[in-house]
Amino acid sequence: MPKERKRTTKQPNKCRFCRAKVDDVDYKDINTLKKLVTPQGKMFSRKRAGNCAYHQRVVKRAIKRARFLALLPYIG
Repeated sequence: MPKERKRTTKQPNKCRFCRAKVDDVDYKDINTLKKLVTPQGKMFSRKRAGNCAYHQRVVKRAIKRARFLALLPYIG
């Protein structure tokens, strides 16, 4: 007798900001921004960070502002 397979529907993963219902990412929130940057200072891609397109654009702006104000380094 063949085994019956369970049919599961995979829930689409939501980005961390959508789950928290955050509209705007704050450039002063360094702890959150550090999670989205490599040790060398490069930004993680959307796929790697798990962000939606909207929040990835907002994060990009926040990281660039934080770098300009010397809250985050340009390079590691």
